[in-house]
Amino acid sequence: MTGNAMRWTGYALTGFFTLFMMFDVAIKLIRLPIVEQTMAQLGYPPGLGFPIGLIEGACLLLYLVPRTRILGAVLLTAVFGGAIASHLRLDDPLFTHTLFGVYLGLLMWGGIWLRDPALRALFPVRTMGA
Repeated sequence: MTGNAMRWTGYALTGFFTLFMMFDVAIKLIRLPIVEQTMAQLGYPPGLGFPIGLIEGACLLLYLVPRTRILGAVLLTAVFGGAIASHLRLDDPLFTHTLFGVYLGLLMWGGIWLRDPALRALFPVRTMGA
């Protein structure tokens, strides 16, 4: 893939990820009933969706600022890890529920990796036998 194609693919992945996260943060901050229902199914007390939305929103802001993008991505990775652990604890379906945080992480990090040569140098893709 050429540099230009990689960069634009990275922007597309970042855009898709950002739109999803903005939606996720918004439904938590406006306290939609589905958030309370889902949090209750996961075993969390009422009202916890709002502070989680604040944390996700702060991490997303860090992710969207170029100078703090990596910090935001690391913190969001931690949030996704907590979600994965919550679903593992309940033995939720693997590919649809438990691994959803992994899918989000791949979108998030993939978008950065495709746009940032320094990150590609730190985590290179090597061919077989190299």
